[in-house]
Amino acid sequence: MKVVLLKDIRNVGKRDDIITVSDGYARNFLFPQKLAAEATESMLKEISKKRAAQEAREAELRAEAEAKAMLLKNKVITLEVKCGDKGRLYGSVTSAEVAEALEKQHGIKADKRKLDIGDPIRETGVREISVWLYSGVTTPMKLNVVPIQK
Repeated sequence: MKVVLLKDIRNVGKRDDIITVSDGYARNFLFPQKLAAEATESMLKEISKKRAAQEAREAELRAEAEAKAMLLKNKVITLEVKCGDKGRLYGSVTSAEVAEALEKQHGIKADKRKLDIGDPIRETGVREISVWLYSGVTTPMKLNVVPIQK
């Protein structure tokens, strides 16, 4: 029997998946628990419309992220920090500080968890970082850590 899942079911499928199950499993478990409904022609059309709309949204978000990636590619973020005489920082540069500087300098908002700065930054200088904008869309950037000018 073909059924359409109404909720995610572990080891069976995700919501709106069309699966084939035994008649007894469908009638005795899935239907009473309201986990699935019988796959009718109208329901199949509705699901195909939902999937098309979801794919369109996905493509739009990906295109937007790729446009941002082209704008940011190989740009430089300059960050002024307090440091000692030999260029050693008093603390370390965090990804939150880098995200804030990215928004101020380039107008692109990025979540601090989406920035890969590598090892903790404890010295001045230029360093390669990467910014994750969307699934499969990352862009390399340079982070220039300079001492605060007095």
